[in-house]
Amino acid sequence: MGSIEVRNPLLSKKLKRSETRLLIIDDNQIRFNQIRDLLTSNEYQVDAVLLDDLQNFEKQLNFNWDLIIFGRAYDLKYEQALSIVRLSNQPNLPIILLKPDDYQPEQYAQYVQKGIFDILNLDFAQRFYLGLVRALSFSRLVQTQAHLMAELETAQSQAQTLVEESNKAIAVIQEGIHIQANEDYLKLFGLTSEDDIIGLPLLDMLQPQDLNEFKTRFKKISQGQFDLGGLEINSNNANLTAANPLKLEFLASNVEEDALQITIDTQTSAATAPSPANQIGKPSTLQQLKREIAKDPAPINALVIFSLAAVESEVLHADWATFSAYFDGIKNFLKDQTHVPLFKLDHQAYIGLFQADSPAVLDSKLISLSALAKPQLLNANNSAYPLKLRMGYHILDSDIRDDAHLEQVIAKAFDTALPQNQQSAEFSLDIQAPTPTPKIEFSLEERPTDTIKPQESQSSGILATGSVSILFALRECLERGDILLKYQQLYDKQDSDLYVYEVTSGFIYENKWHDISSLRELAEDPELSIKLDRWILVESCKQLHNFITQYPEARLIVNLNKAVLFNDRSFPEFISKLITIIRSKLDQPLTLQFSEEDIMMNKEDAQKYIRVLHEHGARIAVRDFGASMYSANLLKEIQVSALTLDRKLTNMLKSDTEIETLQEKITAFNEIKPLNIIMRELNDMTLFANAWNVEARFIQGDYFQKKLDHLIDIQEH
Repeated sequence: MGSIEVRNPLLSKKLKRSETRLLIIDDNQIRFNQIRDLLTSNEYQVDAVLLDDLQNFEKQLNFNWDLIIFGRAYDLKYEQALSIVRLSNQPNLPIILLKPDDYQPEQYAQYVQKGIFDILNLDFAQRFYLGLVRALSFSRLVQTQAHLMAELETAQSQAQTLVEESNKAIAVIQEGIHIQANEDYLKLFGLTSEDDIIGLPLLDMLQPQDLNEFKTRFKKISQGQFDLGGLEINSNNANLTAANPLKLEFLASNVEEDALQITIDTQTSAATAPSPANQIGKPSTLQQLKREIAKDPAPINALVIFSLAAVESEVLHADWATFSAYFDGIKNFLKDQTHVPLFKLDHQAYIGLFQADSPAVLDSKLISLSALAKPQLLNANNSAYPLKLRMGYHILDSDIRDDAHLEQVIAKAFDTALPQNQQSAEFSLDIQAPTPTPKIEFSLEERPTDTIKPQESQSSGILATGSVSILFALRECLERGDILLKYQQLYDKQDSDLYVYEVTSGFIYENKWHDISSLRELAEDPELSIKLDRWILVESCKQLHNFITQYPEARLIVNLNKAVLFNDRSFPEFISKLITIIRSKLDQPLTLQFSEEDIMMNKEDAQKYIRVLHEHGARIAVRDFGASMYSANLLKEIQVSALTLDRKLTNMLKSDTEIETLQEKITAFNEIKPLNIIMRELNDMTLFANAWNVEARFIQGDYFQKKLDHLIDIQEH
């Protein structure tokens, strides 16, 4: 009886023919040597680097690796490594964890869900080796897929360019009938529109003189004999615009499984110079779009067109460096705000590909984009300039056939406004505070007692410089609804509360951004402050109500000022109503965040009002916390759910010696009252990574996600 040889394709010897690049994070040189020797003894070519600190890890991530193996490190945790790799140029790079000393088998799923590829025990050398090779095989498959997709794009681009440069007419034939044709094919037979040829038999167009010979050959080609696909015919078509004989070539088509592609060479003797836009290696917009859809298919796709609603004269009259930086900045702005594939149409327009699993989720994504239509500021060449976008969309209900079809889709998108939230009316209810608190209405009608005559609003929505007060400028922005809300996602170290977003607000005055929570002048007008905070809550809750279609567990931390807490007696009922309208599955989707300084000024009233807000379904957080010598006392007296540490404490992460002091402060706060501690403004890798070395559960900053004008999940994109 013969033996059966079983082979696992994931243990292929092909892996041994190329260099294996390992980044090993460990403080033990012996383990490093064991891993390297284990692979080399099995005939692997190994290039391995050993490190155990954050700084070198950050540098090494600039190079490409096959695997990361994580053991122990001086100032680097495996969770840090996971989060940093996820945000790197190799987000799918597998990380192998060497079995921790306190590891329990029932924890395996938890580690994998966090992002660990596998947990291996070096004490069992053969099992470790097999696990390592399987991980390496997966890594190479991912790398190969990316490489092949890049090569495919290049090949498609070159093929398309060769067609364009050689004036080849192309059509797709199914069961002898035309189903697609390019512009050159239409011109060849005297037609102007693709609609004129779809459905017509191929024989009606070609009209070969030797009909029987062509039919015989075409039948064999249709059966897959493509070695017979190249031929010449003389056509009797009176509308033919090229000289006989016609050079034909038949190939299998990728449009439909049983379809054929016919190519007719219409090149004249005079060589035609390729246009710069069609140079080999530069894919067209259509090619890029098709590649993205093929690479990441989804049940439903839509194109959104972003174009300039207007170009300010100061941009048009700027120098070239500023002018070009401004238009380059538009794409960077859209990339930050959308995290979807973007394709440039010209200097003033881009299209973005939005994908979803259902129409409801797609609608939710499109509705949220409306926030980008508000006046923005764009930094160009060290100066700020206005930006006003116009947006439209079109749902792709079929494949885009060619460039002409893409133009039609773009035209439809340009003329179709983004969908609106059907539940917005519920948030527009006239909820107002009773006397003696100033009347608050969501119609935002101007108070009869105002003595300042409103200035005419400018089309850009950004006030020009002048002598008007900053409070009047703020009031005007509020009347127009031009207050900008910024949403920034928090990173949960425990990976269980993933969709928490902090809401900040601001407005543009004299081409500068003004943060509302830092505007000291607002204390002079409590009524305006209350009206503003209520508006901010309503608008942010609209976003949340729309966003929970995608992520039902999403919740907001909204930054507010003191007037709404101390002077608005109907505020708790207002919050209760908002929570009802949001329709969240969570009991407390809203956290109201006030500054420590504002609460400290009147602790007794704050304690009383915060307790009432809790009873009406809100959580309370304190921002700018911990820098005062009285912070610990405040924590004992106020019922809060979370603390956002003061910037002075965050800056302590820059120094290794101060990190220990910071942890001591956090430990002291937790001993008084265990709370969710948030660290924000972690805007580079060092700050973000060092935040893992202190017991702050939520970390936030530009390194993870920048402040955006609408809600998206950075972890999905």
